[in-house]
Order: sequence, then structure tokens, then C-alpha cells
Amino acid sequence: MDYLSIIRQPIESDLNDFITLFNQSLDYDDGLLSQVLSHIRQQGGKRMRPILMLLMAKNYGCVSDVTQHAAVGLELLHTASLVHDDVVDESCERRGQASVNASYNNKVAVLVGDYILSTALLHVSFTNNQRIVQNLSELGRTLAAGEILQLSNIQNQVISEDVYYQVIKQKTAALFESCAAIGSLSAGASEDEVKLAMEFGQNLGIMFQIRDDIFDYFDSKEIGKPTGNDMAEGKLTLPIIYALKTTNYESMQTLAKKVKAGTINTDEIAVLVEFTKQQGGIDYAEQKMQEFSHLCLQFIDQHVKDKAISDALTAYVDYVVMRNY
Repeated sequence: MDYLSIIRQPIESDLNDFITLFNQSLDYDDGLLSQVLSHIRQQGGKRMRPILMLLMAKNYGCVSDVTQHAAVGLELLHTASLVHDDVVDESCERRGQASVNASYNNKVAVLVGDYILSTALLHVSFTNNQRIVQNLSELGRTLAAGEILQLSNIQNQVISEDVYYQVIKQKTAALFESCAAIGSLSAGASEDEVKLAMEFGQNLGIMFQIRDDIFDYFDSKEIGKPTGNDMAEGKLTLPIIYALKTTNYESMQTLAKKVKAGTINTDEIAVLVEFTKQQGGIDYAEQKMQEFSHLCLQFIDQHVKDKAISDALTAYVDYVVMRNY
């Protein structure tokens, strides 16, 4: 049995219910909006975030209608943020398919993103749970702030591992943190339980982003982005930050500044990628993933009693570390 099968096993029927409800939320009768929403539905992905929410709900009680509407709300918020991010980043692909802005245009992408965001708010309102509504609202603010921080960091000449973590805690990690928190809240978890679940989610999200960043140093058609794409967008991620901080190569520092200035070319990116590998940047990032993985497994060992849920969450952690795309 593969990782994903183990992860889904305790919540198979709940996940099917979620997918049905999510797809219904993106139904529209006709016209351009219908076409774009259909295009977005086809980019489904593995639904790792709602899966986490369902598992956390089941760990602290059961999956309810509140859980399902909250999961749809969060996944719609995430979807809207991706549609808008592709406009900001001028990306042409999303999960191996043409992005909305590439298939249509920026105006359509922004407006459809707004429509999806409003639909997210509608579904979270169906929970009638003030704390869940508040958590999702705060998540939207955090994601936007994280994007702005990332953009401003490109202009910052200081290369810092602390700033790197600050950015991803407001982006990928914030999503996983909210999944764990809202899933727990939907099942009536206590304050202490929700807090522990949030820490688990944040650690999982940091790990997820580090793995994503490692992908950028290798060629893969499955990933849907070319090697060095982050550097081409002005971003210096954990592997290259480590390589630069542990060496004194002035030529590499100069290239890193060109990354931030947006003046680096493909050949120079290739040089930085190779330098990162030779200086142990990938090994360091994988080591950090293992550290966060250990924290996640501690949470599972101490706070997850049901074996099927424990096995599913353990497989989830392993999948994040080992996945190829």
C-alpha cells in the first residue's frame, strides 16, 4: 500500500464527500465564469490540505458538516490565492497545466479569484462557528502579508535564514497550521489540543515548503516548473542561503545579488544551482526537514490514540519528506 492510500484510508468516504461539495462550490451555469471554474476544477491536485483537516477532526472526534464546509472554505481560499499568485508571479503553469491568467488574461484571473474567495467566505459562514470564521479570515490576511513580505524581501540585500522561515510561516505553513486548527475546532477540541494541533500543522507546512524548494534544484516535468525558477523570480531559498552563509565566495555573493536585482540569466542560475549542491545546501535542507519531521512524529506519538489515524498522519509526514513532486 502506498503513502496516499494509507493517508486516505480512515477518511475515504469523508474525502469523497468533500470532493463532491468542493466541486459543487465551483459550479456555475454558463458563460466565461463557468469555463474558468471548470478549468480550475481540473487542476484538482491531491487535496493534501483538506485531508489534513479531515484527519485532525477525526482525531479529536468526528468529521461533521461543520468540518466539511470549513474544509471547502479553506481549500477555496487557497485556490483563490493561487489564481492571484499566478498573476503576481506572471506564471504560465499551475500543476502542469496552463494557469488561468495564461489561458485567459489577468483581468479574468483576478475577478475569478475574487469570486472564489467570496465563495470561500460563504462556505465558512455555513459552519456557524465564530472561531472557525475568525481563523479562516486571519489566514487570508496572513497569506496576503506573506506574499508582500516575500516581494519586499526580494529587494532586501540581506540574505537570512530567519527571514526565509518568516516568509514560509506566513505562506505554506500558515495553510497547514489552519487546516490542523480548524479540523480540531470543528470536532470540539480543547484550547490546549488546538494549540498543539497548530504547532503540528506549522511544522508540517515548513517541511512541505522546504521539499518544494529542493525541487527547484533538479529537473522534473512532473513538478511543473523549471530548475532555478525560484531564482529567476528573485527568490533565494534555504539550500542556496545555507551555501552562501557557510562559504566566502565573492563571485557567488555577486550572483545572489543579481538574483535579488532580477538581472540574473539562465547560465548564471545554473552556476548557483551547482554551487549549492557542491556546498551541501541540499543536504542541509533535507536535514532541516528531518528535524521538523521528528517534531511532527512526536505529536503523533503523544496525541493521536487511534491506530488508523496515527498510521495515516505518520504516512502523511513521510510522504511530505519523500515525495517526488
